[in-house]
Formats: sequence, structure tokens, C-alpha cells
Amino acid sequence: MATAEPTTTSEVTRSRAGWALLSITRIALGFYFLWPFFDKLIGLGYSTCKDSETGVTTVMCDRAWLSGGHVTEGYLGSATGPLADFYSNLGQYRWTDWIFMIGLAGIGLALMLGIGTKVAAWTAPLMLLMMYTSHLWPTTNPFLDDHIIMGLAIPAIVLVELEHQSIGLGRWWRGMVGEKSWLV
Repeated sequence: MATAEPTTTSEVTRSRAGWALLSITRIALGFYFLWPFFDKLIGLGYSTCKDSETGVTTVMCDRAWLSGGHVTEGYLGSATGPLADFYSNLGQYRWTDWIFMIGLAGIGLALMLGIGTKVAAWTAPLMLLMMYTSHLWPTTNPFLDDHIIMGLAIPAIVLVELEHQSIGLGRWWRGMVGEKSWLV
């Protein structure tokens, strides 16, 4: 019985299209975080400031954060599953608005711009895990939903793309903070 010789490669085959697709995916995931930040900030009419009966959007309605709205109250107040009480109680406090909004903006900007992506690679899965556990159990699959998939994809994309970022400010940023910095 013949065995195949093990093959080794001394150099990774690089594909410009592949690196560009990783960058585009990173940017799209960043937009996934940045859009709800702006929607909750000024009320763009998706989950904030849209009348469910008429469909009319009122920008800067009283539920917008800049108008004094309590942006985490509704989401956390609707928590389900074994951690519902924990999240519902958290939703009563205004400081959760600040953490949530800073998280959405920070993660979104880091992923979209390609700077600070190492921090986003670990904070995004943490935020997504909290979103997942606040509304257990998912309706289409009892274990896996988009929060878990994105929580796995974001660090993978960031860590693979770090040295070969084709779209973004990553190269410039690495020059500013140092190649091995946790701020990359």
C-alpha cells in the first residue's frame, strides 16, 4: 500500500480578491453595529422612532438617545429565557445605555475603519453573547443563531486579516500604535 508524501508549503498562497472579501466582510460586520448606534442615537425609524401602527418615522422622537430616550430599557425589558430577570433588571438602569451605545459605536467604527480591530475582535463577541443570552432560546435553532455565528466570525476575520488588510486604515494605524500593540 503506497502512502502519499506529505506536502508542505513554505508560503501561503495569497489572493487579492480573498483579502478584499475579508475586508468587505469586516466592514459589513462593522456596519451591523454602527447602524443601530445611529438609529438609537437619533431615531432613524428601524427599531427606534417608528410608529408600529402608521409606519411613520419621527427622527429625534422621545425614544432617541439624544432626546433623552432610554435605549436599553425596551430590549432588556423583553428578555426571555433563564436569564430574563437578570437582563430585565439591568434594563432599568441608565448606565446600561452608555455601555451599550459606546460598545455599538466603538465596535462598529473599529471594524469599519480597520483600526482597533484587536479590541473589537474580543469585545464584539462579548456583546453578541450578551445579546444571545438575553433572549434565549432562538426560534430557528435551539443552540445557534446569528449572534453566535458573528461572535465566531469577527475574531476569525480580524486575526486572519490583520497583516493583509486590503481595505481600511489598518496599515496607517499600525504605524501609529506599533505593529504588536493590542490597539492594532
